[in-house]
Amino acid sequence: MGCSASVPELPAWARELLEVSRVGRLGLLDDAGAPRVLPVTYAISGDALVSAVDDKPKRVAGDRIARVRWLRADPRAALTVDHYEDDWTKLAWVQAIGTVRIVDVANAADAIEALAGRYPRYAERRPAGPLLALRPERLLWWRASV
Repeated sequence: MGCSASVPELPAWARELLEVSRVGRLGLLDDAGAPRVLPVTYAISGDALVSAVDDKPKRVAGDRIARVRWLRADPRAALTVDHYEDDWTKLAWVQAIGTVRIVDVANAADAIEALAGRYPRYAERRPAGPLLALRPERLLWWRASV
């Protein structure tokens, strides 16, 4: 297992895994302090990994959904991106651990562009937000083959 402090320090294969994977898993703590893991879309934007609340059906406004509420209470989080195949010599993962800032999309044009560049749906209809920006304090990575 490897470790670095920033996305630019990742080995090339780990950076590529972040760039080509379509979904990540955001780990955070809920209102009761219990661990939760949610699938999210994400992109690399500067030194952060970003995700946005989009227009998929929700019961409450984007700034009041559970993950935003939980991150306001405790911004510590981890984003895990993995590659799985039945051929276990091809297994790999990258995990970014840090704190999440909740940002209004009006103040995050570069991050929204990064998301729109990865996901056609966001290019057609920009996410309303808010934006979740995870600045890694530590990145861990592992793969089965060297």
